[in-house]
Amino acid sequence: MSDLFSYNNQKNFKLVLDPEWYNLLRYEIESEYFNQILDFLIEEEESGRTVYPPSAEIFNALNLTPLKKIKVVIIGQDPYHGAGQAHGLCFSVKKGIPAPPSLVNIFKEIKSNTGLNIPPHGDLSNWANQGILLLNSILTVRASQAASHQKIGWQLFTDSIIKTISAKLEGVVFLLWGKFAEGKSEIIDSSKHYILKAAHPSPFSAHNGFFGCKHFAKSNEILKSIGREPVDWRLG
Repeated sequence: MSDLFSYNNQKNFKLVLDPEWYNLLRYEIESEYFNQILDFLIEEEESGRTVYPPSAEIFNALNLTPLKKIKVVIIGQDPYHGAGQAHGLCFSVKKGIPAPPSLVNIFKEIKSNTGLNIPPHGDLSNWANQGILLLNSILTVRASQAASHQKIGWQLFTDSIIKTISAKLEGVVFLLWGKFAEGKSEIIDSSKHYILKAAHPSPFSAHNGFFGCKHFAKSNEILKSIGREPVDWRLG
């Protein structure tokens, strides 16, 4: 690992990014808008506001899943805003933290179309380690204020990640849940990749097309059809 950015004050603000991803995203990282994001996050910390996830975990999705290993991409919107929940992987929470409603519904759908038991925890790191990029479009949030960092520039950065995957890889399965994620289909080359769409797993919309979408079984069918290892959706 290499330091992307280090800012040492009383809160020890520090971002860490894998060197390969750093090189792939260097143009974005050196841009004016990215520096404005960093300035904003530092101001949040210095003003005593709590930001999730902790700065060292903001790029966990990238750090756990190298580009060449990616076979499935799940796109979330922004991190959980409750204490101890967000740790840099969309929909995921650390062990010991109760699974939020959307994640509970994800587990229900996995059980429905694969027969696997509901996992004992909500830490999706095992998926990330298998090549599932768990990417939130917005990478930070202020505590207890959903979508509070929606307009600070993160979507420019994460859209560049999606475009990089689309351009440099082939045969990736993109799972787009809800209208927000579905909008990302415009920057994915559908002639090279597989795009599966469904309603968001939130309790407000899961019954409108997420339940029964069979995306987990379908993803593995696609991966096997192109000679790639299917995903083990179990978490242990």
